[in-house]
Amino acid sequence: MEQGKYSVGLDIGTTKIVAIIGKENEYGKIEILGIGKSKSLGVHRGVVNNITQTIQSIQQAVEQAESNSGLKIGSVVVGIAGQHIRSLQHSDYITRDDSEQVINEDDVDKLCNQVYKLIMLPGEEIIHVLPQEYKIDGQAEIKEPMGMYGARLEANFHVVVGQVSSIKNVGRCIKSAGLDLGSITLEPLASANAVLSQEEKEAGVALIDIGGGTTDLAIFKDGIIRHTAVIPFGGNVITEDIKEGCSIIEKQAELLKIKFGSAWPGENKENEIVSIPGLRGREPKEITLKNLSKIIHARVVEIVEQVYVEIKNYGHDEQKKKLIAGIVLTGGGSQLKHLKQLVEYITGMDTRIGYPNEHLAGDSDEEIASPLYATAVGLLMNALKTKAKNEAIEAEEEELQNQLPENEMNDDTTEAETAVVKPEIQRDRKSVFDKWSDKLKDFLDNAE
Repeated sequence: MEQGKYSVGLDIGTTKIVAIIGKENEYGKIEILGIGKSKSLGVHRGVVNNITQTIQSIQQAVEQAESNSGLKIGSVVVGIAGQHIRSLQHSDYITRDDSEQVINEDDVDKLCNQVYKLIMLPGEEIIHVLPQEYKIDGQAEIKEPMGMYGARLEANFHVVVGQVSSIKNVGRCIKSAGLDLGSITLEPLASANAVLSQEEKEAGVALIDIGGGTTDLAIFKDGIIRHTAVIPFGGNVITEDIKEGCSIIEKQAELLKIKFGSAWPGENKENEIVSIPGLRGREPKEITLKNLSKIIHARVVEIVEQVYVEIKNYGHDEQKKKLIAGIVLTGGGSQLKHLKQLVEYITGMDTRIGYPNEHLAGDSDEEIASPLYATAVGLLMNALKTKAKNEAIEAEEEELQNQLPENEMNDDTTEAETAVVKPEIQRDRKSVFDKWSDKLKDFLDNAE
């Protein structure tokens, strides 16, 4: 199968790196062709802190996915998270020169590009500019301004900002692992694509993706992304607490958490005990499950409360901003026993666990539909969407090329005019974010 038929998502996490190859089947669902995962070394709290180890881990995951599927991986779509990500609300406007003309894509692009010129803190760069609602000459709550008349076009934006160095480091790792960087997406947005339904996004929902190093939050209302945040705690901190609290090694702490861990201490009786082999010739340790769940509970409450503060910052208490669909938990950390009940108890919001099976083909492997792979599946969906968009542009260009000679004969179109037509289409379709990706790619090429 040639590279044109399939796409690749690469999730560089704190605990694992997943490469997932897939294509769209005739029903518009995603068929997974191969998956590879490796233990992630060199990533801490979502940020690369050891380039060499990260490159090795990426290569390992990619090789596994390639041998699994028998396909070759070229270009990948990568997720970015980490504690350096922050988001802000911003509104901006442009005054149009000619209010007799209807608003077109140029105007919207001009407005978005203006937001990219915002002055950020040193070392920060804007990753996404997501328009929310538009206002035309003071008329508010316009979802789609194109085709309307007006002199002043205004919009509220959700702007996601990240550290330039962290983003470049990710790009560097991809390049050194022998891959092409397709584009970079914010991880909470990718997870949201994979596990949320359109109805939930309309009704209002908070997606909480509990990973190893970070907990990502994305809030949707009326089908539009309203708030994103990355909290620098995840499953690893819980393991760390168990390790300290029970004086055992990390491997044992992780196993304890997965096998016997619960977020609700009332569950366990005092006399339920797990015996853990001691280190080399030492006595085995006995740990009560009650204590174990107390340790886990304390840390999980802290994480959930931090997320809840972010949900309140968005304005969940206001009637108009209420999140009717509640909370969706995903990511590896969402598999902790009784977590759903604890989150409901703390926030008072309906909660469900999100599985990325909404868009997967029916015969997909059980394992892939686990919350662990939500981000990877979301990145793959993103890759497929970008590919389809590019193919549409190419097809349109080709059609245009075929028509051009006739046009020249018909109405004396000059060469200069025909030359203008092609970039016009391309520019229409290229989102500001794609331009940013191109800029990053240029930078990496020159850094060689």
